[in-house]
Amino acid sequence: MSEVLILKSKLVFKQNIGLVYYQDKPFSGVSVLYYPNGKKAETVDYINGEKEGAFKKWFQDGLLSFEAFYSKGKLNGISRSWWSNSNLRSESIFVNGIANGIQKQWYVSGEKFKQMTIVNGKEEGMQQAWRRNGKIYNNYEAKNGRIFGLKRANLCFQLEEEIVQDEKI
Repeated sequence: MSEVLILKSKLVFKQNIGLVYYQDKPFSGVSVLYYPNGKKAETVDYINGEKEGAFKKWFQDGLLSFEAFYSKGKLNGISRSWWSNSNLRSESIFVNGIANGIQKQWYVSGEKFKQMTIVNGKEEGMQQAWRRNGKIYNNYEAKNGRIFGLKRANLCFQLEEEIVQDEKI
């Protein structure tokens, strides 16, 4: 069976039912979008009007910029994006459309930017972020909706035996 390939502009999204249609029927096949230079910009797999399978985007030069996978219209599995220099930009894990697991982001240079632990779409566990120079600026634990640790600040005091001590000038 050959794959049905249709220009994205020919498809109609029916917002009231959340499905994509082609010629008055739920679309099954691959939608495609091209850049003016003729190179592929985006492809999305559909079954019965819902995203099902790969969703990919490319930069104008043909390098992959984004890749995600859908099941019954919801993000499922690993979603990745790249910078135009081919370095990984982000990596996220989804289960039934909800972020779950370790989510990572990188600077264009390839240095680590963020690492977050997400459970059912919410921060839970260690959360970290780094400046471009590699120094950590977020380092906290999220637990039951509360934050414990350092968030967007530098330590300006020391803890000695759980008592806050002002730095001596």
